[in-house]
Amino acid sequence: MIANNFLAIPGVWSIVLIVVVVLLLFGGKKIPELMRGLGGGIKEFKDATKEDDKDDSAKGINSK
Repeated sequence: MIANNFLAIPGVWSIVLIVVVVLLLFGGKKIPELMRGLGGGIKEFKDATKEDDKDDSAKGINSK
C-alpha cells in the first residue's frame, strides 16, 4: 500500500520523458507561444475571479 503512494510522484526520468515528448510533438519554436497563451489564460482567469469577488461584495453577498 505504501508503494502506491510513491507511484503518484513523478520522478526525474518521468519529467525528462514528458519534456522530450512535448519537444517532439510541438518543436522548440512553438513551445514559447504555447506558454505565452497558457499564461494569458491564467491571467484572464484570475482577473475574472477578482471581478466576481468585487461583484459579490458590491451586492452585499458575503463570500465566507
